[in-house]
Amino acid sequence: MTDQELGATIEAIWRIESARVVASVARLTHDLDQAEDVAQDALLAALEAWPSRGLPDNPGAWLMTAAKRRALDHLRHQTMAAPKHAELARELDAHHALSEQAFAERIDAALDDDIDDDVLRLLFTACHPVLSPDARAALTLKVVGGLTTQEIARAYLKPEATIAQRIVRAKRTLFEAHVPFEMPGGAALAPRLSSVLEVIYLIFNEGYAATAGDQWMRPDLCDEALRLGRVLAGLMPEESEVHGLTALMEIQASRLPARMDAKGDPILLPDQDRGRWDRLLIRRGLATLERAGALPGVLGPYTLQAAIAACHARATIYEETDWTRIAALYEALAQIAPSPVVALNRAVALGMAFGPAAGLELVDALLEEPTLAHYHLLPSVRGDLLARLDRIEEARAEFERAATLTRNARERALLLARAAGCNEAETLPEKPSR
Repeated sequence: MTDQELGATIEAIWRIESARVVASVARLTHDLDQAEDVAQDALLAALEAWPSRGLPDNPGAWLMTAAKRRALDHLRHQTMAAPKHAELARELDAHHALSEQAFAERIDAALDDDIDDDVLRLLFTACHPVLSPDARAALTLKVVGGLTTQEIARAYLKPEATIAQRIVRAKRTLFEAHVPFEMPGGAALAPRLSSVLEVIYLIFNEGYAATAGDQWMRPDLCDEALRLGRVLAGLMPEESEVHGLTALMEIQASRLPARMDAKGDPILLPDQDRGRWDRLLIRRGLATLERAGALPGVLGPYTLQAAIAACHARATIYEETDWTRIAALYEALAQIAPSPVVALNRAVALGMAFGPAAGLELVDALLEEPTLAHYHLLPSVRGDLLARLDRIEEARAEFERAATLTRNARERALLLARAAGCNEAETLPEKPSR
């Protein structure tokens, strides 16, 4: 193996194992910043040892043991005011005569909890309600998703220093608020789980349709969100909304290969080559959706959105889409999770199921909604409906307004092209669905 291949292999291993290592150490130290430092020390040790000794049989276990030992060594030598730390130090000192191997085995035995449980604890900690949504997303991407600060900054088009400060403040807030590294129980679980799912879906959506920049999509973010969703589904198999979100992301991700042309320009749903949709992901998503629906309780918002995505996935051509069912599902979604964006999507579905006039009536009712004042999809949807009603000049103005509101360069070019199409009296696609 060449040095370059070894470096790539170690990087891949770290991407896979870093969250588990940080999570396990954080549970021990109750200090996320320190846990990351210790994990990085273990990575540096691997970079020094593995090129000469070769990859260990179980690289993840090697990193885990190295990190745990460094964490415990740090706790032994630091000034420890907390009683639990003092007790740990006394226990370690009492066994100072143990051999190195026996010492490592004792550590592993003492901390032999399910590693995936540690990841789940870390995920819930990073998504604690004491943090703002932006801070939750950045911290989750960093410590659970394994992305670098530079990658997170690029994803959100923020200066790297801004993201770094956001992550530092989030860690400090968790530390100062004495947030425990544990799974919430009882009445605290529902709001915490909701926050976790919200952040995972936020990460996915940023990858599926980037809010700003020169790229239409960030598939790497979709992959990270899918990985987190699947881990969560495996650890919480009785939570229907966990399966609902995972199903939604799997079905949506199946379209990624068809959503962009060779130049990186967007391809809207009516024009996508459905032969390029990932059928394996669709099958997985539909099976996961079925699992969510089989669990007791009413269908939650993510499961309903997954059911809507499934309607698109089941249609072999765009014209076969069951818009009547989609409209009904959006009506159900509006009942349990009302929001202006849900109302806008419901208007689109009604416009497709019952004619553009029906959709336009609902869209016009949203024009004074403050939260949609700078939301580019509102004039974009209105432009589509107006075009279908042959109100071409009004449609052109709406597409131009939408272009001024979006921060994504690819989407802006698409909207301006559609406005130009109105000027040329061209036939427009019926719906700018993503």
